[in-house]
Amino acid sequence: MTVTLITGANKGIGRETARQLLELGHVVYVGARDVERGEKAAAALGARFVQLDVTDDDSVNSALATIDAAEGKLDVLVHNAGVLGNEGLDGPSALRVFDVNAVGIVRVNEAALPLLRRSANPTVVTVSSSMGSFWAVTNPDRPEFSMPLALYAASKAAATMLTVQYAKAHPDIRFNAIEPGTTATDMTAAFGIGRPVEESAGVVVKLATLDADGPTGTLRDESGELGW
Repeated sequence: MTVTLITGANKGIGRETARQLLELGHVVYVGARDVERGEKAAAALGARFVQLDVTDDDSVNSALATIDAAEGKLDVLVHNAGVLGNEGLDGPSALRVFDVNAVGIVRVNEAALPLLRRSANPTVVTVSSSMGSFWAVTNPDRPEFSMPLALYAASKAAATMLTVQYAKAHPDIRFNAIEPGTTATDMTAAFGIGRPVEESAGVVVKLATLDADGPTGTLRDESGELGW
């Protein structure tokens, strides 16, 4: 059985990714900060739940220890937890956004690496963003050019760089970052934009189910590799 952990999976792209991977036969762990919401989502999906706050070392270590005890391995890790951080541009806001969107990746990766090494086909997918692409945000023909989300963009650039560096450090594990497409979720509700969550989750699922000879150390969207 393919064992998968998805962070921030009680709603949005994370929840729909869990649903689609369950349909493919994965054992899916829904990681969520809020126990009540996470348990409710997992029960509705037929998934398993672990309390996981990516900003808390004890929570992360406990979640991976639970998976270790139950499964003895982890095949797929999807970093989906994230915040938009558009409420202000100041030090406390920057610390919060980077803690979730970038530092949280380090916490979960480091706790998950021993379990991933026991997999025959270990895969890590980071839900990043083309907002973190220098190429996209400096291109006036791209929608990212006109979106003033400094903390989100900077933290997603960090998330993509972490993906590349982990891929270099661990060539036996595939690490890729994905731009899933602008999606209608709670995060984009204020902008009134986005396509159905099913479409964007499908992009994540495709990258999460690559064969062992698939790419690593890349930022991609549904059309292929993105410049950044």
